[in-house]
Amino acid sequence: MTDGRIAKARLGEGGPEVGVQGLGCMGMSFAYGPTDADASRATLERALELGVTLYDTADAYGDGENERFLAPFFRAHRDEVVIATKFALAIPPDEPTRRIIRNDAPYIRQAVEASLQRLDVDVIDLYYMHRRDVNVPIEDTVGVMAELVREGKVKQLGLSEVTAEELRAAHAVHPVAAVQSEWSLFSRDIEARVVPAARELGVTLVPYSPLGRGFLTGSFVDAERDLTADDFRRQQPRFTGDNAAANAALLEPVRTVAEAHGATLGQIALAWVHAQASRHGLPVVPIPGTRKPARVAENTAAAGIELTEEELGLLEPIASKVAGNRYADMTFTSAGRE
Repeated sequence: MTDGRIAKARLGEGGPEVGVQGLGCMGMSFAYGPTDADASRATLERALELGVTLYDTADAYGDGENERFLAPFFRAHRDEVVIATKFALAIPPDEPTRRIIRNDAPYIRQAVEASLQRLDVDVIDLYYMHRRDVNVPIEDTVGVMAELVREGKVKQLGLSEVTAEELRAAHAVHPVAAVQSEWSLFSRDIEARVVPAARELGVTLVPYSPLGRGFLTGSFVDAERDLTADDFRRQQPRFTGDNAAANAALLEPVRTVAEAHGATLGQIALAWVHAQASRHGLPVVPIPGTRKPARVAENTAAAGIELTEEELGLLEPIASKVAGNRYADMTFTSAGRE
């Protein structure tokens, strides 16, 4: 960090430089219970002051509401921010709570136009395929995305929750700047194949949920007991019942390291993610989400914490002991295809 601002990393080999930590914006209007628009707007501004320049959203977050909410901030700071959004999770008109995965060309073209309109921008800096439709060849999907680049509607391409093989196939059609997957002290499956493939291809890793959706901060222990009824973490197996109790016990070594640094649990969890950049030899730009200015300052400060080899060793066994899957339906991820 320099003058309180975080360092920078590059998105892909030909992409822009961004702050080495981004901001996940989903919770500002979707999924994590009651929201506070004023606090969220203040959080966006504070993040920018601290050197955060990559802002992550998706058309599926509140059925476009998150993109609309972010638009005024993006307009005010267009030359300072890198806008990342996503397509692929379509909402059936007769089932508003359901999401179906679509990667076909007509849907992609419809989705990009809708996102451009909601964001009120001429071009999207980083456009992700949010999830993979296995019924559509990934070469076809990325081919359409590449057309959007040539047409000036998108600058860089990203993929989310893909396998190493899918990443390589996509990259052969058009350079992929970033891969977004869950990566944290609790979720490390991508290290086996996806991370080496990304390193080989010059692709940046953008870990989502680097704080285990807040569980790694100690802010809640049992989702059903501690979170509001509209919080989707109540539906995730890791955070309820016996699984939650078992996983809460896994935070003890995180507490030990946090005490040694005078840091919070969340800062150590983020410092561990940042440490993976040098460990694996590729740029890593986590996107923790928050709606509080003080929390974004806490999170960015984690980028300056260096963990010792002994501390990293203390944290190493945690992921192998985690109880429960990331989602109730893991077909929603790349795990079953790798």
